[in-house]
Amino acid sequence: MISHLSQGGDAVRVRVQNTFSQSPLSIGAATVAGSDGKSAALEGAARRVTFEGQGRVVVPAGEEVWSDPIPMRTRAQGDVAVSLSVSGQASAGRHDNAFRTNYLSAPGSGDHSGDESGSAYTEKVQSTYLVSAVDVRNRDLKGTLVAYGSSVVDGTGSTNCGPGCTELGNNRRWSDDLARRIGTELPEERQFAVANAGVAGTTSFADCPGMDDSVRGLDSLARLERDVLSLHGVRAVLFYYGTNDLAVGCDAEQIIGSYRDTFERLHAAGIKVYVTPITPRPGYSDVNNRDRQAVGDFVKKGSDCSSTCDGVLDFDQVLKDPVQPNSINPAYDTGDGVHVNIAGQQALADFISLPMVTRTTRR
Repeated sequence: MISHLSQGGDAVRVRVQNTFSQSPLSIGAATVAGSDGKSAALEGAARRVTFEGQGRVVVPAGEEVWSDPIPMRTRAQGDVAVSLSVSGQASAGRHDNAFRTNYLSAPGSGDHSGDESGSAYTEKVQSTYLVSAVDVRNRDLKGTLVAYGSSVVDGTGSTNCGPGCTELGNNRRWSDDLARRIGTELPEERQFAVANAGVAGTTSFADCPGMDDSVRGLDSLARLERDVLSLHGVRAVLFYYGTNDLAVGCDAEQIIGSYRDTFERLHAAGIKVYVTPITPRPGYSDVNNRDRQAVGDFVKKGSDCSSTCDGVLDFDQVLKDPVQPNSINPAYDTGDGVHVNIAGQQALADFISLPMVTRTTRR
């Protein structure tokens, strides 16, 4: 599994998840190494990954484990390859939207976690299996910003560079673009990591009438502990949720209630919250658009989500078509009316106020 790093440091640790399985997951060996991000080959020797000092680990059903820190020099905007040798049968958690190529060896072919050439990895997938986070140790960083939401955060559209053009594995999500802005525009003493915690298809409210059972239980509050609070050094969340809620039958009152509950939990943990209004979607009904406006009014009131958040990221103003404001600007539209292309991803990142989202104190 290839992971792109927003910042570099002097050690890494990885999180192995067995969150959605009904049986234990046995890892016989694990390694981490540098990667060019474009192939299964390793850059330099693989470093052994341990878990409480052991090279093997069994991850119980429904749980996850963090590795020990592995001394390893990494750089900002670099890539690492995390290789796992899985014993027996695995029911892998699956993140379909990696927007890059990852690599599998043939079942029964043995342990190839230390292979530098990558030649044993004969199958290519565009999903991420088992590795749900990579943490970089860098004592000079001021903390981590977490982008949190559904497919508009996950990165759907971020490989779309125009008709017939795809940039797979080039890390062009708006959160990636934001990380690059931080690296180039802020001084060394004001650097932050950026983590993407988007999961496509999810909602902010827990039980919208038309939601798919596959994402039930993955609402904003339910996965907050795993996907935000358990990450290291989180200082702020960039909250971009609600586009799916309206599409599957939730109303403004339910969405605003879920916002309040999530923001309260984040604030209790000392984490700042920056929120975007729900962005346009041409498939919305008149009722949906009235609810969208009501949620937008709540978010924008006082520029602080009616005193429940720390600031507003008005992505609605960035993306809306000036002629048809309930639709996305055609220059940014991937064609589905919901997600934005590479140009739109960059426009969102460019809109974000770095002084605002990197404030180290609550106002």
